[in-house]
Formats: sequence, structure tokens, C-alpha cells
Amino acid sequence: MRVSTFLTTALAATPIIAYPGMKNTFAEIRSRADVDGNGADDGDSNELIGDLITLDDSKLTAVGSSVKKLLTGFDNPESDDAYPTVGRSGTLAPKGSAACAADTCCIWKYIANDLQGTFRGRSGRCTDFARAAVRLGFHDAGGWSKGTGNLGGADGSIILASEEIARGENHGLEEIVAQTQVWFDRYKQFGIGMADLIQFSATVATVVCPLGPRIRTYVGRKDSSVPAPLNLLPPVTGSADFLIELFENKTIKPHGLTALIGAHTTSQQRFVDPSRAGDPQDSTPGVWDVKFYKETLGSAPARVFKFASDVVLAKDSRISSEFQAFAGQGGQSHWNQDYAREYIRLSLLGVFNINDLTECTKALPPRTGSTFTAPDQAVLDKWLATKDRLNNIADQLRNGGDINGMIASVMSWLKGVFHFRW
Repeated sequence: MRVSTFLTTALAATPIIAYPGMKNTFAEIRSRADVDGNGADDGDSNELIGDLITLDDSKLTAVGSSVKKLLTGFDNPESDDAYPTVGRSGTLAPKGSAACAADTCCIWKYIANDLQGTFRGRSGRCTDFARAAVRLGFHDAGGWSKGTGNLGGADGSIILASEEIARGENHGLEEIVAQTQVWFDRYKQFGIGMADLIQFSATVATVVCPLGPRIRTYVGRKDSSVPAPLNLLPPVTGSADFLIELFENKTIKPHGLTALIGAHTTSQQRFVDPSRAGDPQDSTPGVWDVKFYKETLGSAPARVFKFASDVVLAKDSRISSEFQAFAGQGGQSHWNQDYAREYIRLSLLGVFNINDLTECTKALPPRTGSTFTAPDQAVLDKWLATKDRLNNIADQLRNGGDINGMIASVMSWLKGVFHFRW
């Protein structure tokens, strides 16, 4: 997001379309900004959603007011708010106790402790389960559009409606769906919902991935076993026009779309081209960095697999400037802020009780730090430079493993391909 002279001029010259209860003054709109001081422009998402469209400001709870600000460009979408704990559970009230039940977020801290062990591998990178949890959050929430009304969105139906996960667009999510069901069965006695578990898992996974943002996180959604409408999820072969229109119908503008597709930075595709199963979308799979933007725009190692839809979006005039900004100097913090803001929006699509939600950001794990270098990056770089099929390495990476431990088994391959000595 960048300050726009055009925006300032346009605001002065044209009437503001206001939702009922929207009382922002011209001065407030002009000052709308990210935490780093950059204002919203016409490529940024700023549309209200759910019950916030019609609620008067006087009726808003603290959460409703905060989310409204986040959706319209104010406030910080990331937070380091946390329980004052020591160790894994620290001073948390015991699970199942009256004290824990009295704190809505208490049980979610226990859930986060369970999830992060599954989401972080021995290398420090995030695992395939983490990547799939993020994708599951996208696919559950993404089944909503402006024309679907109360049907679809972040309602848990991707698991609760069995026919939904069977759709081709959800292929590859079967394992994380099964694991999420295990977690749900373990914790449902404490009153959690499936829709919340899906979105909470996605934000836990994001912050567990090295360099990932700590996204403000909410619980209290209503579950639904009614399947989401068809054809609302993006294909990897879609044109830029098609994809931009698809997301604008979800209230997500081009800059927001640019931020959201960056989640591909951690991934390793399996089903778009099965002959290249395990190939990553940038040279640091399992790391939440901006290599995806840099390598989609420019050259990349031989094994990096670029989705056709990402390539066409990167070249589109409505997206290219933001794509380049994420790839450039300061891109990491810029992207983390924009991604966090857009994921909050995405995670609340189809949610019509936003005003009644509870913020549980304090239950998330801490950030991993501002820098990260994988312990096996040197070996990984060599593997990325070739297209030879060594599925055991791809599988180890998917699990967040340290491939330095595989040196003995692949020593002859490395010598044959790269002609060097260890």
C-alpha cells in the first residue's frame, strides 16, 4: 500500500459512498494508513463485510469496531499480544477447569500448543501440514461471493459437508482435513467450532512458518454443514481478468490478491503437474519469505515450479507494481502487513456475527524472528539446481526435515551431478 496523490484528489472531488453507521470524516479517510504510514490507494481492499455493513457505530462492540478499522485500512493487522506464560502452558488455567472455561481463549492456547508441534519440522521450516492448513483456511472461506448472501464462507463446511472436500478443487486437502477432524474431536468437548478451528489453524501455521506474520485472530463463527456454492475458488490456470474479478466479488481488490497469493512461497506442488510432484514454488519452501515474488518475476532455480496463474498476475498492470514492491527492499514487512490485513478479511467472509466474535490473538505461538536461514540450505540449493527425480528429498522437505541428514544416501548422486567433493 502506498500514498496516492490521485486518491487525495479523488476524495476531495467525489462524494463518499457510506454504509449505514459509517461515520468516518474526510480527514479520517485521508489519514487511513498502514502502521508504517503508507495510505490506502485504489488497489487496496476497504469494503465492509458481514454484519458490519449495516451496524451503526453505536452498536459496535470493541471487536466489531476494531475489525471495521482493519477492514477499512486503519489499525495494525499484526499483534504480539500473548499470555504471560513460562513454558508450553505456563500459568494457563488447567484444561477443563472453570477458570479456563471462563476465558474463551484459554482452550485455544492449548490447541495452538498441539498444532505447532505438527506444523514445525526439524529444520525449523514449516511442514506440509502447515501449508495445507493455510490452504484449507483459504478454501473454506473462499466459498463465498457477494452474490451468495449467507451461503458459504468461513463456516467449516469444507469439512462438515462431506461433498465439498470431494470436489476436484479441494484435491490434496484430504490429509489436513483428517488431521483437523482429529483435533476437533479432541477439543469439541470444550465448545470449539469447526469454522474457528480451520481459521485458527491457518493463522497458527502462518506464524509457525519462519518469518510469517502474527495475524490478529478471532473465534465465535457459526458452523454450517451446507456445502458452499460451486466454482468460487481460483484455478491455477485462470487468466488475470478472471482471477481479479473472482476476488473482487469477494471484496478483495488487486493489491489484496497480490498479497494473498504470496502464501505460495512455502508450498511444494503435487497435483498441478504430478510428474514434478514435490517441486517448490520458490527456492525456500517452508519459509514465509518474499522469494516467491522475486523468483516469479525473474529467474529461479530449475526445480522451482511457477503456477501459470501467478505468472500472468505478476504481469498484469493492476498487480505488477505491488508484486514488485513485495519483491523489493523492505518487501518482507510490507508483505506481512498486507497479507495479515487481507487474511483477516478472507477469514471473515460469509461471517454475519463479526460484532459478537472474540479476539484470541494472544493464544497464537510467538513469531520465529526477523531472520531465518535453514540449516540445510546449501544442500537444498544444489537439489534445486537439478530436475532429477529424488522423491525422498522432496518428501523430507514436505515434512520440514533437515536434508543434511540424507547426505550419506545421496552422496553418489551429488558427486555425479555436481562433480564436487565433500
